[in-house]
Amino acid sequence: MKILLVCSGGGHFTAMLQLKSFWEAHQRIWVTFKTKGVAESLQAERSYWAFSPTNRHLPNLIKNGFLAVAVLLRERPDIVVSTGAGVGVPFLILGKLLGAQALFIESITRTTSLSLSARLVLPFARVYVQWPQLQQKFPRTIYTGVVVQ
Repeated sequence: MKILLVCSGGGHFTAMLQLKSFWEAHQRIWVTFKTKGVAESLQAERSYWAFSPTNRHLPNLIKNGFLAVAVLLRERPDIVVSTGAGVGVPFLILGKLLGAQALFIESITRTTSLSLSARLVLPFARVYVQWPQLQQKFPRTIYTGVVVQ
């Protein structure tokens, strides 16, 4: 199985690393932001570098949309997974439209409302939340309990 792992740097990247038991046995491709620490961590991994910042930054959303098309058509993943941030939005939506499973894991810091990214991908992806009150408020989400901190 081929998995595309999409996240921003920092906490979202750390959260993706915490899911290693899920993705380590599969062929994987990363899409994230190129920072010194991330680039060092992914030296031996197949990686694509996304455009930053993404929070409400329309030009980079468009650039990442084009990157998503290129990466998805080239790699043809079975699953697209994102641990949050705007960078995952075009990859999850386009990935789903191209036949991949799309999984979005909402940040543990989201206890009462979904992030804008989660709301945008909700019609296309399985959105996993880590708090029961969040799942009750947004019934289309899936409550998992704490999976990444």
